[in-house]
Amino acid sequence: MARGPRPHKHRPRLVRAALLATIGLVAMTGCGADDAGPRLELTAALPDTPADGTTLRVGDPATQVALETSGLIDELDIDVEWANISGGPKTLEAFRADAIDIGSVADIPPLFAHWTGTDVRIVAARETVDPEDHPTYELGVAPGVDVTTIEDLEGKKIAYSPGQAQGALVLNVLREAGLTQDDVEFVEMQSVDDAFSVALAGKQVDVAPLGQSLAKTYLAKYERDGATTIKPGVRDDAWTLYAPTTVLEDADKAAAIKEYVGVWAEAQQWISEHPDEFARAYYVDHEGLTPEDAAYVVKALGQFTVPTSWDEFIARHQETVDTLVEAQDQEPLDVETIYDRRFEKAIAAAVKGSS
Repeated sequence: MARGPRPHKHRPRLVRAALLATIGLVAMTGCGADDAGPRLELTAALPDTPADGTTLRVGDPATQVALETSGLIDELDIDVEWANISGGPKTLEAFRADAIDIGSVADIPPLFAHWTGTDVRIVAARETVDPEDHPTYELGVAPGVDVTTIEDLEGKKIAYSPGQAQGALVLNVLREAGLTQDDVEFVEMQSVDDAFSVALAGKQVDVAPLGQSLAKTYLAKYERDGATTIKPGVRDDAWTLYAPTTVLEDADKAAAIKEYVGVWAEAQQWISEHPDEFARAYYVDHEGLTPEDAAYVVKALGQFTVPTSWDEFIARHQETVDTLVEAQDQEPLDVETIYDRRFEKAIAAAVKGSS
């Protein structure tokens, strides 16, 4: 799928985001509101080329590594400032601080951005080829707690992060198990870094959803004490790129994102086709996993695909919205209104052109 490198005006450069545990995000250097380009209506056609000097600030460490390792980064004709930011809470914080323009998250953070007053649009989507065989999350079980099936969750204390994908996963798992929120005890906390693993190890909770890399490190530390994991038994593979509407109303930023999402789609394909290289570059060198654990994670996650039609993806997302509206008393939402389908067409054209 990858194309050969082409001449480019600017080599993307890295700017590391500073995240201070006690005071939150420190805004990065880069193009902010003072450097805004011409205003673009959200219904207008996307420009093809941004003005010289336009910088796109991206929070997507995994794609950064994939682009650099594969050489696909040479296909970007735009300046990119990379921020080492991932996860819904940190990405939303960065949006509100005007520190990044686009972030990479699961399907829940864009909903909570909308529900908490930050107007955003989804500009790209990714899913897993065999989602039932390759869940994004495992349910971590605290040492000494007897949970071998999702039906065993009844009466258990479960880590619950309502504004993240992990929170929606818990609700979907309970529904699949024939249980309700009244059948369990939610312990509300954000899944940031290894917070859920620490809560499990400290017996603050009995069960917590863990991403595959966290699940592997959790078992490496605590399996000898009786820690276990089980599969969630529900689909949990939705992944998105999203941006504040203020960014998309900037014609130069919108044009930069149009180019970025096309190369981003190629990077997801490269990750699927080169699991060993990606495991070494991202999970070992960037995330600090052992080679054995990194190989386990990429195998567990499986292969990714970038849909060029979003109809089914949006329909599944609406089901998730409806679950959250009922379980959390959220405001009803027609989820298609937060998808910017101009980029659906841009991704389809880019994928077709690179095949």
